[in-house]
Amino acid sequence: MSKKVKKLKENDFLSISARVRVLETRLLTAERMERMIDAKDVNDAAKVLGECGYPELGEVTNSTLDAMLADAQAALFADMGKAVGNEALMDVFRVKYDYHNAKALVKAEALKLDQDRLLLGGGRYDPAELAESYRGEDLRACSDTFREAVGRAREVLGSSGDPQQADFILDRAYFQELSALAGRSGSRFLEGYVAALIDAANLRAAVRTARLDKAGEFLRSVLVPGGTVAPEAIAKAGGSELGQVFKNTPFAAAAEAGAAVAAPGGGPLTEFERMCDDTVMNYLAKARTIPFGEQPVIAYLYAREAEATAIRIILTGRMAGIDGTTIRARLRRAYC
Repeated sequence: MSKKVKKLKENDFLSISARVRVLETRLLTAERMERMIDAKDVNDAAKVLGECGYPELGEVTNSTLDAMLADAQAALFADMGKAVGNEALMDVFRVKYDYHNAKALVKAEALKLDQDRLLLGGGRYDPAELAESYRGEDLRACSDTFREAVGRAREVLGSSGDPQQADFILDRAYFQELSALAGRSGSRFLEGYVAALIDAANLRAAVRTARLDKAGEFLRSVLVPGGTVAPEAIAKAGGSELGQVFKNTPFAAAAEAGAAVAAPGGGPLTEFERMCDDTVMNYLAKARTIPFGEQPVIAYLYAREAEATAIRIILTGRMAGIDGTTIRARLRRAYC
């Protein structure tokens, strides 16, 4: 049974919006990223994060980095969840961790491996409890969409041995839940954000499918509804015509870049991928002109996600001895 949509009021977010504006000053800016990239070693790079409110890592390793980011995420969701008081809004940012965990559990079962170390916190469902419920085939505590998708993915992977098909099922359910949660939140701005995520996912899928020289029903099985461009229009277009299909959307430039590399052997996807992510960030950047409301909160939650990704790219790159030019190419536009 669907929950009643709560009508949002700007005054409900007056206090938290003001606090978000203060918190934004501690985000990882482009200038701070540059200092991390140019630092003499990875430990000095990590010290820059103290300006963003992160604790000292001591020795920088993959495990200490993972633990720091997981702790920061848990603290963020706990803090914002209490302040926002809109469960659906917060769940839009939590739900991807549930589906990550679902993929890990389904594949681990098929491979007869224990992959619990790959489960992530931050979702709606505690990872350990989800694993126990999955193995006991009792996901009644989960949403109907999630439970049904896990069951189908489990069945398909077990019968076909094709993990890609299982991923398609779970990805479609993920975006279905995103759209439903955004609608339930009562925020048109959040609905626009989810539509942008879906447009980006569909555009990426079309380019990658074209590069594999696949089309037709295969592409239709990958595309998901809920964006500003209908899946059928994308499926009919073909890789070289993606710019035309997306020409009246914010993804027009990204689609042109995608079309240019859509043929098999069409070259690296780095710039195209960056343009997709930056287009989503451009949408959220509108919140910076809004003094108070749910928009600054939504943008801040996304900015923190992007920040965690940037931290991981820079520090893992530095640990691996990757040059600064290559690291910069992998980074996305900073919110601030």
